[in-house]
Amino acid sequence: MSSGVEGLAVSRPLNELTLAEAAKMIAARRITSEDLVRACLDRIALRDDEIHAWAALDPEHALVQARDCDSRPVRGPLHGVPIGVKDVLDTVDFPTQMGSPIFADHQSRSDASCVSMLRAAGAVILGKTITCEFAGIAPGPTRNPIDRERTPGGSSSGSGAAVADYMVPLALGTQTGGSVLRPASFCGVFGFKPTFGIINRAGLKFAAESLDTIGLLARRLEDIALCLHVLTNSARPVSFTALDRPRIGICRTHLWQKAQPETRAALDYAARLAARAGANVEEFTLPPSFVRLSEARETINNVERSRSLAWEWANHRQQISVQMSQAIKNGQSISDEQYHAALRFAERSRQELDHILDSFDILLAPCVSGEAPMGLAYAGDPSFQGLWTLLHVPTLSIPAIRGPNGMPVGIQVIAKRFSDHSLLNCAQWLVLMASLDGTKSLTEVTDANLKRA
Repeated sequence: MSSGVEGLAVSRPLNELTLAEAAKMIAARRITSEDLVRACLDRIALRDDEIHAWAALDPEHALVQARDCDSRPVRGPLHGVPIGVKDVLDTVDFPTQMGSPIFADHQSRSDASCVSMLRAAGAVILGKTITCEFAGIAPGPTRNPIDRERTPGGSSSGSGAAVADYMVPLALGTQTGGSVLRPASFCGVFGFKPTFGIINRAGLKFAAESLDTIGLLARRLEDIALCLHVLTNSARPVSFTALDRPRIGICRTHLWQKAQPETRAALDYAARLAARAGANVEEFTLPPSFVRLSEARETINNVERSRSLAWEWANHRQQISVQMSQAIKNGQSISDEQYHAALRFAERSRQELDHILDSFDILLAPCVSGEAPMGLAYAGDPSFQGLWTLLHVPTLSIPAIRGPNGMPVGIQVIAKRFSDHSLLNCAQWLVLMASLDGTKSLTEVTDANLKRA
């Protein structure tokens, strides 16, 4: 179907529209929300028996929402656009099952704050996307849409796969270690974890309350910027502006020895690209004490998981996976002194990093160990993302290159706490510079991978 508005011409199926494109077209009455939602549902009907991205879906309810949007004036910047919601966030009209048989058919009486804000902006909640059990490490059935023999990553597995497979333009995820950025890298889309706490977490089933952050997965940065505007109630969306020689640090981290050749190549590509485009690029090494951050995150994660799942452990232990049971046991064995020491160390490190990042606009760092692993039993190593999650900084996964098996490999972009808009602006600059450089642009890499599916 060919559709367009002034300054915007699109000649492709409606389900392939970006969030921003679709919102503009619906507001201009060039397409209907019902047609867009129906195109997404048709894609899901065609593909989800193989991909398994959706935990709960009600096509007729989605169309009722869409028709309601079409029958009234534009309510907000997301009017009529479908969005997926990770199944650890409460929704009043879909069950919230959290990837666990303990909560089969569990129905909340209210929406999570973020879901309610999306609805107020006019969005259609298309359905709930599959999560690893309690946003943890035991994977669900979701497959990578680019290579169905590989993991899509976790724990926001359904969100990453649904966005990558053109089932929905944007989906909510959550990140405790690497649960937004890893699926984004493995599936070849953008994944954004904002500064800790700037998106309200009411209505989220906590995994680890000191770490859990609601994030976004989309095929374009402008879609992330638009949705962030809605979810933070900011005065205006992120304005992508021209940058003059941004200051970029290349941070390989103490985990560099775990990086596979394709991840090393992705970071080197991004560094060369930035330098050719005129950025001030320099190698940057984190303070030696930051080596302890991975251990501190594991301590905090295990203690807080064991406490957040206290009721489930006491009453439904036999229905908890082996992987999560071990994390709970590990958390129960950690003393308050160890836990508090990890919390104090994390906060000192955050303050130290705030001062360090005064010298840079962004850092570029490895995002994942390499391509998505084969098989569905293991959702990938979260350590490259978990380090920064503990530090509460905003981070973004950008698809950068293809690995030896043709799978996407992302890089991670990091900025100072509460510099989320600056991070997105710098990331957009990097994507634009790739396009102008004459090499494969980062978004072209994304599209090329997704079109292979």
